Amino acid sequence: MRVVIGVTGASGAIYPLRLLKRLARQPDVEVHLVLSRAGEKTLFLETGHLAADLKSLAHYTWPLEDIGAPIASGSFGIDGMVVAPCSIHTMSAIAYGISSNLIVRAADVVLKERRRLILMVRETPFHLGHLRTMTALSEMGAIIAPPIPGFYNRPETVEDLVDSSVDRILDLLGLPDPSIRRWQGAPKGPRQVPKLDRTPTDPDTEDSGDEE
Repeated sequence: MRVVIGVTGASGAIYPLRLLKRLARQPDVEVHLVLSRAGEKTLFLETGHLAADLKSLAHYTWPLEDIGAPIASGSFGIDGMVVAPCSIHTMSAIAYGISSNLIVRAADVVLKERRRLILMVRETPFHLGHLRTMTALSEMGAIIAPPIPGFYNRPETVEDLVDSSVDRILDLLGLPDPSIRRWQGAPKGPRQVPKLDRTPTDPDTEDSGDEE
């Protein structure tokens, strides 16, 4: 399987870092990476990692300006692409076919060839223009997958929260990780509420015992 990972300058550089590490465990997956200069800067600011650290996790890396790269052509045979994180600028460019760089061009190729494009859009809140753009992309076949973690597995670390979203991206790529914990339904039997230690600092935080 051949996968393209595009990394923009939106906040959330830990997501491609974890995604690439997880993909590296799958020997049958060939990874092509395109890292923007803004993405490289955000990677260092948020994680302390250099571009070389990210590139070392991919089989091939391509400069953002290299529109002659293999992944810019539908004949190359890309199975799927993830833009993680996906800035609003890049999302909008993809939606309207403004192929000014390799991330946008590769994404446009994936859409026109009816292959899987997953956009981990990083912004909040969304205004109407964002939502309309996401609707247009969804109608074109893209999957809009903002990194929204699940909490049913009781995450204890930031990495747990990040992996919650990465697990879903792997599922969407058709590369499920058999080792992950999946929701198996609510526990049977008497309802048990875990006790939480807390020391209220404000009287308003104490439970009154009244139901709303």
